Amino acid sequence: MTPASDSPAVTEPIRTQVRRAIEQAWAAAIESGTLPALPEDVEAPVVEVERPAIPDFGDYSTNLAMKLARPYRRAPLEIARILTQEMSRASSADPATLLASVDAVAPGFINIRVSDGALRRTLDTILGRPSAWGQVDVDEPRRVNIEFVSANPTGPLHIGNARGAFVGDLLARVFEAAGHVVTREYYFNDFGAQVRNLGASVWALANERAVPEDGYHGGYVLELARDLPADVLAAASAPDDPASIIGTWASERVRAAIEASLAHLRARYHVWKTEGSLHSEGWVERAIDKLRAGGHVYEEDGATWFRSTDYGDDKDRVIRKSNGDYTYFASDLGYVEEKFSRGFDHLIYVWGADHHGTVARLRNAAEAMGHDRAHVQMLLMAWVRFIRDGQEISMSKRSGEFITLDELLGEVGVDAARWYFGSRAPTSGIDFDIELAKKESAENPVYYVQYAHARIASIVRKAADAGLQPADSTGGILAGVPEAALARAVVRLPEVVEDAAAAEETQGITSFAHDLATTFHAFYRDARVIDIDDPERSRHRLALVEATRITLANALGLLGISAPESM
Repeated sequence: MTPASDSPAVTEPIRTQVRRAIEQAWAAAIESGTLPALPEDVEAPVVEVERPAIPDFGDYSTNLAMKLARPYRRAPLEIARILTQEMSRASSADPATLLASVDAVAPGFINIRVSDGALRRTLDTILGRPSAWGQVDVDEPRRVNIEFVSANPTGPLHIGNARGAFVGDLLARVFEAAGHVVTREYYFNDFGAQVRNLGASVWALANERAVPEDGYHGGYVLELARDLPADVLAAASAPDDPASIIGTWASERVRAAIEASLAHLRARYHVWKTEGSLHSEGWVERAIDKLRAGGHVYEEDGATWFRSTDYGDDKDRVIRKSNGDYTYFASDLGYVEEKFSRGFDHLIYVWGADHHGTVARLRNAAEAMGHDRAHVQMLLMAWVRFIRDGQEISMSKRSGEFITLDELLGEVGVDAARWYFGSRAPTSGIDFDIELAKKESAENPVYYVQYAHARIASIVRKAADAGLQPADSTGGILAGVPEAALARAVVRLPEVVEDAAAAEETQGITSFAHDLATTFHAFYRDARVIDIDDPERSRHRLALVEATRITLANALGLLGISAPESM
């Protein structure tokens, strides 16, 4: 089958079409006089459309009638019946009707089942524009900056950093699919004492001395010492403080390795920002001057303070110490100002739970600088325990006892790792079972979903060998029970993307992909796809399984996971 077109074009979710049909029915009831217009001082309720917990009730359900009961002072079931009559009337007059049935049920729900024609039109769109399937148009697109990982360049990325990498990249992918413009950003701390401590550690080992008490250990530090180039050694031998020179060189080496690890993870970045550049480009001073101009900064005991207590904080915060050194908070201020100067509507910081104390002060400062604090968002991730053979793996970057991200990916694979983190809410603590993630069986959910995709690809290849190609449309086969069940599962992808973007979580996508794989396996059990005795029906069924393959591939692609053609 050759797609009619593969040009970018979003598909309106069926749920959106159903919501619009409900809104039009409400408007028609008001126009006909069967329902009154709401008073001007009453805010119109939002029309919510959900999937019933029991599929037999229908494809969608709305509680609008119950929301209207109080302002209309009428029984919700009576209102539901009026809306149902309007929806049925509109459907009967539409040759390309969206709705197959609409029922008002106690205490006032409206249950809706969409027509085979609506399913077929959506499936045909999938076949015609496969690469765009799953992309949607958000009502209010934003320019979003997502900063994630941002580990200090003092050692390799370890599996303790891993969750931020997965969460940030997955969130960016979902936001993009929902129509937002996203910039992915990494922030390197190249300005503080930690980089100097790294340099002192490398310098000590290069001179066969003990690493300082506050230094870094581990094989990577020894490798850095062994790789010190002659020009860096010469430069470090001249000044009284070689740690800064060695630290700058070593942190750049570590930084390059971090970038390579993230590329291995399939985490893409647009901007790599250094803390030092915020100072050298004047952003820190601009931010402080802005706060000072607004009366939000004062001097005391030789230090510069931000009046965070004016915004409900428990104490004011130091921006610059009495010895003249800037705090990390000062850099954070400059960074907020620099980011908003680039025209972003919304800033998202993906941080570990240990950054909880930083949230209020930074949002307070953003507000004091004239920005909407609601557009400075911190997503605090819960901790991850990595388990092997039932035992937790303990780690410390400073002591050198840790498993690197590259080692984790090399052992369990990128796909399994991405699925594992994508299937859990970032704010929920999790145990990552390394041995389970390696299993090639239905017990491993990513393997189960990838196998469904590979199985469909194999079916299409076998059909081609038998002289059968997928049709351009599913035709009339959706009247069959297994076909209709599979079609209803397939067409959900755009609304799953909408919900994921709204919730800023991706576990709904992994759940959808797993459920779709399960539905496909049941369909394949009950429906004969390759049937040379009935080639026309076979070609239409092949079109349905091809739409399923596209949907699985695009759902996996949203998660940054591969969709193999064979396994």
